[in-house]
Amino acid sequence: MKSRESGSWNPDILSDMTMQEFDDAREVSLNELPFVSVESLHTNTRAGLRTARSLLKRTRGANKQVFMITDGKPSAIFDDAGRLYKNLFGLDPRIVNKTLDEAVACRREKITISTFMVAQDPYLVNFVEELTKANHGWAYYTGLGKLGEMIFIDYIGNRRRTYYSGG
Repeated sequence: MKSRESGSWNPDILSDMTMQEFDDAREVSLNELPFVSVESLHTNTRAGLRTARSLLKRTRGANKQVFMITDGKPSAIFDDAGRLYKNLFGLDPRIVNKTLDEAVACRREKITISTFMVAQDPYLVNFVEELTKANHGWAYYTGLGKLGEMIFIDYIGNRRRTYYSGG
């Protein structure tokens, strides 16, 4: 994890998490990361952001960031009673609104979300744009077949750029 401002590496605050078979997010070690796989058909993005926020509360660093690689479709949340609510069809306003609320909570705690979007469906891109605006974060758009090319959207500076990796 490099600090955008300083370029320095701080392994003490490096933490990875995943949302796999648990319908919830959990921290995984760097050694486990290569073996993580998707076990469910739904994504509880809100739980992932909430877990990241909880992990980052424990750090004192000024540069708190979440790097999220996603297809842009939140499809599950835990309701107020702790039950899993999921909807795999379209973007459910109940799920979307709770996820956006969590992005705002991250912003209030000065946690920037950098989203790497790998799907190109217009309604999913629209959600990622909403999430990025709510957090004042960063969004990078690419397809799985074009990982070397990313479209970068800076909502703070209101700019759009395309970047190509040399490969």
